[in-house]
Amino acid sequence: MLHTIVLIAALCFVPVGHAGSDQHEGIEITVNINTANAEELDKLLIGIGPDKASSIIEYRDTHGQFATADELENVKGVGAATVAKNRERIKL
Repeated sequence: MLHTIVLIAALCFVPVGHAGSDQHEGIEITVNINTANAEELDKLLIGIGPDKASSIIEYRDTHGQFATADELENVKGVGAATVAKNRERIKL
């Protein structure tokens, strides 16, 4: 019985996280999609690899700065699900 109480008490102090967290060791991860280079987009946005990062840069160079995060959906290969996964990371 004492072991059970000690175990429950110990579990109360275990940190809990979740997959896809926008923080790494207490640091919030954000990306300004209007100023980031392709490498930054690739490394910091979930589901964005080198090819999609290059497409984002090309779109931005052609159409100007993004007014909203949802505008990323206009980039070929970037859909609503990818924008949703990164919404907390995306800054303008």
